Amino acid sequence: MEATDGKVKTVIEGIHYATDERILVTLEAGKISEMHSIPKQEEVSLPYIAPGLVDLQINGHGGDDFNTLPISEKLVEQITSSLWKEGITTYTPTIITNSDNAIQRAVEVIAKASKDNQHVNDCLAGIHLEGPFISPEDGPRGAHGKEYIKPPNWQLFQTWQKAANGMIKMITISPEWPSSIEFIAKCVENDVIVSIGHTAATIEQIQKAVRAGAKLSTHLGNGAHVMLPRHPNYIWEQLAQDDLWTCIIADGFHLPDSFLKVVLRTKGVQSLLVSDAVYLSGLEPGEYETHIGGKVVLTSEGKLYLQENPNLLAGSVKMLKDGITHLTRAKLCTLKEAWEMASIRPATFMKLPTQAGLVKGTPADLVVFKWEEKQVKILQTYKAGTLVYSA
Repeated sequence: MEATDGKVKTVIEGIHYATDERILVTLEAGKISEMHSIPKQEEVSLPYIAPGLVDLQINGHGGDDFNTLPISEKLVEQITSSLWKEGITTYTPTIITNSDNAIQRAVEVIAKASKDNQHVNDCLAGIHLEGPFISPEDGPRGAHGKEYIKPPNWQLFQTWQKAANGMIKMITISPEWPSSIEFIAKCVENDVIVSIGHTAATIEQIQKAVRAGAKLSTHLGNGAHVMLPRHPNYIWEQLAQDDLWTCIIADGFHLPDSFLKVVLRTKGVQSLLVSDAVYLSGLEPGEYETHIGGKVVLTSEGKLYLQENPNLLAGSVKMLKDGITHLTRAKLCTLKEAWEMASIRPATFMKLPTQAGLVKGTPADLVVFKWEEKQVKILQTYKAGTLVYSA
């Protein structure tokens, strides 16, 4: 790679991730100011240039956790900067089911960090509130604390939104509660995206939720009963809803390849990758004592499981680049398609200015990477034209 840094512009040479053309990309004033093809030279090995990755579900990273109070503005800054080495230029901090006060405090700190730190502000696409308006049933509720789960409450949500200074842009709920449809409608009126997840809803409840304005499925296929009727059920119904986009965890552990293939074929460009990364992501393999008192094992392959039962996953630690790697290796889609599932598509869904991808005039959120030994290796990350990570 050739790069020239100066006060005015940065020029990056590489291979366009989608077209395989050799390109020069010029970054200036935080945007892509020029991009053009140049003749290929067979003897020169260049890295790929691609849009920055966008993760709509980050619980923590590098040992720092958004959901273990107290959290600080420094923690938010640390997670934001640690994600750059994973190629993530935009993300939504995800706050899960907790006490009312704990949720309020967490979103308050994240909002303050965004206000006080320009890097954080630039990288956050809002806050994702996952719960507490989800199913109380074992299986669908996953690891969410049952004692904090409750029906949707608009007044309570407004309290959290005020504390978050309006930064809650997405909420995962289950439409099985009687108050769900009215709550969804109010969210839509106030530009808050509603995602269906951790649900035991009937197909009729799913249908009503979509008609009311629900637009997304949270990590479809996970946070569900171990056994379901073959049909109808809430997974089939969400796949069948044309207006629902779908998030999946493609780490090789949470979902079998057959299910991933069905989602990709059914949803097409509406299929999105998320990591759902917990705070142990980015750490070395080993045994860890979690904040809830359980011992877990993190393997070198990136599987996180309960020490007492290796068959029970304890969360996700693989990042978007690993999901891209898995989908490509498994030949479920091309590298281009996998990359766009984790970049352009979530940016489009969230209506971010980066949704156009590698196009002149768009914000210069870029990743330079190699496809080496059949995996993605991040070399550089640029946020708004600034080099924020270099391997």
